[in-house]
Amino acid sequence: MSDATLALRAATESDWPDLVRIWRRAVEATHSFLAPSDIDEIETQVRTTVLPSLTVTVAQRARSGSVGWIGVHDTQVEALFVDPTAHRQGVGRALLDAATAAMPHVTLDVNEQNPSAVGFYKRHGFVEIGRSERDGEGRPFPLVHMRRG
Repeated sequence: MSDATLALRAATESDWPDLVRIWRRAVEATHSFLAPSDIDEIETQVRTTVLPSLTVTVAQRARSGSVGWIGVHDTQVEALFVDPTAHRQGVGRALLDAATAAMPHVTLDVNEQNPSAVGFYKRHGFVEIGRSERDGEGRPFPLVHMRRG
């Protein structure tokens, strides 16, 4: 496999340290509205609660290793993170397409303050179906609720 070739596979618990690292790098690059203490708090949740509760697919390249991941529960995309070094290289699209291919409809929540992510989902057929002033933990980070299908 050349390093340009992207392989997708089911994640295992041994992948979690890499996936948390990708999560943190992606969040630090795209979530400027979060304070460092918010990132630390959420990272703990990703490691201890989020990853164990989801069906996770990891994207990797031969030399780069893991470059992104998606986590789904039923027909809800709960997480999609790509390492900033792999942004705009088709990793997010490949993960989204693979994880949702068999789903007649897909829902997700995305931080309103991350316009590049909102735009990504719109480009991939999602439409806004609602909005919340706070995230799922009650923090003051508005969410856009989206659906495709």
